[in-house]
Amino acid sequence: MTRKKRNRLIIRTMWAVVLALLLIVAIMGRTIYKRLYHINVSKQIESTPYLLIPTGSDFDDVVTLLKQKNALIDENSFRWTAEQMKYTERIKPGRYKIEAGMNNKELIALLRSGRQSPVNLVFNNIRTKEQLAFRVAEQIEAGPDAVLNLLNDPDYTAKLGFTVDNVLSLFIPNTYEMYWNTSADKFIVRMHQEYQKFWTQEKMKKAELTGLTPIEVSILASIVQQESNKKDEAPLIAGVYMNRLKKDWKLEADPTLVYAAGDFSIKRVLNIHKKIDSPYNTYKYKGLPPGPICLPEIVYLNSVLDYSQHSYMYFCAKDDFSGYHNFATNYIQHLLNARKFQRALNKRGIKS
Repeated sequence: MTRKKRNRLIIRTMWAVVLALLLIVAIMGRTIYKRLYHINVSKQIESTPYLLIPTGSDFDDVVTLLKQKNALIDENSFRWTAEQMKYTERIKPGRYKIEAGMNNKELIALLRSGRQSPVNLVFNNIRTKEQLAFRVAEQIEAGPDAVLNLLNDPDYTAKLGFTVDNVLSLFIPNTYEMYWNTSADKFIVRMHQEYQKFWTQEKMKKAELTGLTPIEVSILASIVQQESNKKDEAPLIAGVYMNRLKKDWKLEADPTLVYAAGDFSIKRVLNIHKKIDSPYNTYKYKGLPPGPICLPEIVYLNSVLDYSQHSYMYFCAKDDFSGYHNFATNYIQHLLNARKFQRALNKRGIKS
């Protein structure tokens, strides 16, 4: 073979190698591009778009959670991309909104960034610490036992300025934005911050003028709320109780008997309930009970702070079952009002 032919062969061989390498690079590039940028989140995610990653989860846990939601089209490409983007060692707990049509790079960038979608935590119509703990646990990562244990810890509640009996005064029903992976302690600390925001200097001054502490305002407001769902009437009812407190009367509030009985289905308070030996029995003991009998809404807290100043000492539900009350300044008029209501209860067959 002549030198010229050998040179041509070498050049052809070199070109063949170059073309083969270019083909390999192209194939690899296409594979990498596909793994990074092709859609890998299925449309099945649309019905439950939020991925909840618990605290302490590892990468395999995340993959399992995604598989449970049928989110991944190709698990292997997701794992490969996660390794390349160094997500496998950077798991961040929380609540993430995943959208159908995401590629691996978008999905992993979201999870790695920790950019959570917050929850709007809501609690209302709460009567006990147990109810509060379970309602909260339905919405954030903190478990009910963790919340309840703190609320029943006298040292913990004391640091916040409360006792285990009145700690529910800390919680003001509302909608609060927070991250899903909030712990029990962080939740309560946040609620303490909201409590301090509510009790402005102006409100503290109003409480001082009533002769009540903020905690006592909450306790009385809880009674007023359980007496009537007519918010426009709340200041009148609050005024009756304030009059009784000022005259050193027993409050004799029926809702406290229901709370003492622990049976919130009671519709008609009877004399037997007045015999219950409980610090929440305001027919038996003077003054306010040791803690709120529900979580009073802001409107009821304000109804105590801005209670109506009048001379009424009694009130009784109207016999038309409108939810409103008849008010009286003397016991004789109150008895007449009470008998009307009792007859109405009997007519409807309401015995308990």
